[in-house]
Amino acid sequence: MELRQLRYFVAVAEELHFGRAAERLMIVQSSVSQQLGRLERELGVVLLERSPRSVRLTEAGAAFLPAAKKVLAAEKRARTSVADFLTTPTVLRIGTSRGMGERLERLLVALKYRAPGIKVELTSAALGQRLRKVSEHEWDAAFLRGEVAAPEGVEQIPVWYDELVVALPADHPSATERCVDLAQLAELPLYLTNRQNNALLDDLVLTACSKSGFEPVLGPEQVSIQDTLAALGAGAAGWTVLYAPHARLLHSSRVAFLPVCTPGVLALPTVLAVRTNAMERLEPLLEACRDVALGDHIL
Repeated sequence: MELRQLRYFVAVAEELHFGRAAERLMIVQSSVSQQLGRLERELGVVLLERSPRSVRLTEAGAAFLPAAKKVLAAEKRARTSVADFLTTPTVLRIGTSRGMGERLERLLVALKYRAPGIKVELTSAALGQRLRKVSEHEWDAAFLRGEVAAPEGVEQIPVWYDELVVALPADHPSATERCVDLAQLAELPLYLTNRQNNALLDDLVLTACSKSGFEPVLGPEQVSIQDTLAALGAGAAGWTVLYAPHARLLHSSRVAFLPVCTPGVLALPTVLAVRTNAMERLEPLLEACRDVALGDHIL
């Protein structure tokens, strides 16, 4: 049994068409048919039922498909794991977190200065996907908000803290102040995203409200921060929070962005998730993160 035979089988099983599978594999159709015939003879079963008009999996083929995919996934992990021992990467695949704002731009500038030959590919994804992609060698690193349970072999390195600011309508009495006391917002609806999207942020805000002596009235679930800010700017009663680096990129005469009067009440660490055995390879990225954090300290 050869790995190429498994790749051919999976392609045909997913396309249910020899021609399309051959195009996907970029080989001639006769090679696909020939290799699958050899695979079936070696296994002693028929994996695919062929007819002039259709191709479908047999029961044996349906049972064999998940196992074939696991073998190919293991091969991919084995191949990509070698990259962790390269000291000079040419491409860094990095997962980003929401609300990084100007920090992301500063990070890319610092990384270009430290390693001008590295190309950076940025991708956003849900928290669980970011951790999985790092663990499975699809990405080199990913930014997260706060430390969370991570797969074995993935280390989380705190790189900086991000303060959250309050966003509320510009005509609210507190909007002209230099900072806001959360207790002044007790009567206003609080707009938060679905807890599955960012449980750490939700817990942080609700805990801060509790320490300020009130339980917030929750408004409709936030679909996106842009929609919420638009609603607040149009006069909807309520408030929300967003990361300060993100807020500094936004300009609106209808929405006020204010820090909380008690520093540190609303702050979450940003961490970089990396594979433990890739630390040396990612040193330019780690140094660039330190540059960003040092810039915050200087400011």
